[in-house]
Amino acid sequence: MNKRENAGFPSEIEAALPDSRVYQMQKPSPMGIGRRVFSIHNHVGDLAPWPYYESEEAFSPADPGPSTTEELRSSMQARGIEKTLIIPNYGIPVQAQPFSHNELVVKLCGEGGDKVAGALWVSGLPQNRELTESALQLLGKPNIRALKMSYILGGTADPNKWDEQTLRQHEMIFRAAVEYDIPIQFHTSPGGGSDITGFFEMIKRYGKELKVHLVHMGGGTSGHIRLLSQWKDMVEGGYRVYLDTSWAIGFAVRKLLQELDRTGIGADRVMFGCDEPWSDFESEFWKVQGVKGVSDEIKERIFWGNAEEVYFKK
Repeated sequence: MNKRENAGFPSEIEAALPDSRVYQMQKPSPMGIGRRVFSIHNHVGDLAPWPYYESEEAFSPADPGPSTTEELRSSMQARGIEKTLIIPNYGIPVQAQPFSHNELVVKLCGEGGDKVAGALWVSGLPQNRELTESALQLLGKPNIRALKMSYILGGTADPNKWDEQTLRQHEMIFRAAVEYDIPIQFHTSPGGGSDITGFFEMIKRYGKELKVHLVHMGGGTSGHIRLLSQWKDMVEGGYRVYLDTSWAIGFAVRKLLQELDRTGIGADRVMFGCDEPWSDFESEFWKVQGVKGVSDEIKERIFWGNAEEVYFKK
């Protein structure tokens, strides 16, 4: 018996759609933020338990994301987040699962007024072509301001490694993003298909037309160092590259802010994201707020000013 059967998942779709959920409504944080904050990386929707890695039993490593406007508002108010960009929750090896939350993203964006923007899940894998085409048909819905892609579930960011079908799939997605003039948020993490070196190749080929948002600043120590070494050249080279500070290690955020303050290069390209419920708002906030010797202007840009221009300005 395989782990999925042992966990009681009769099909991939049922694994992606749990029958019940518990969302803990949240109270305001006592920490006192004292800043205007927009988060451009928050997950919404449930994620089914899964037998991760060596586990023989299914479990949920993170809390569920908000699934109603009331829950989303509670989450934002508890953290002092004025505006947020939401994306489908994901993290189990079921291709259809994150697509299943696109309609939720559309619904919450429609109900959230000017406080909520959203990114739709799409995939560069040819096997997900129909799901991706359906997702792209939702572009133009109120407050949909981005697309979201991740190679955790397969594939690679390096266009030199794409076959013809994969190339066509990616270029279909990229054309749609350029047409609507919206960024694609790409998950980055060290090694494998999400390694920053693959994104460098993508940016060289497509980045002067396509807005490429590199989530997590390249991901991990090696990714951060590689990204920091190329940041100035990418921005000055005319590439439309954006970053957020979620899940980034402290040294990288500190170094980036120091360079933004010293040179101003790319100061309009870096944004704050807390990646709830996979990370936590408090540590993500203080990772930026706590950097010493950096002007308040730079921090204001990161905490809300750049997000206003990139994701919330109509």
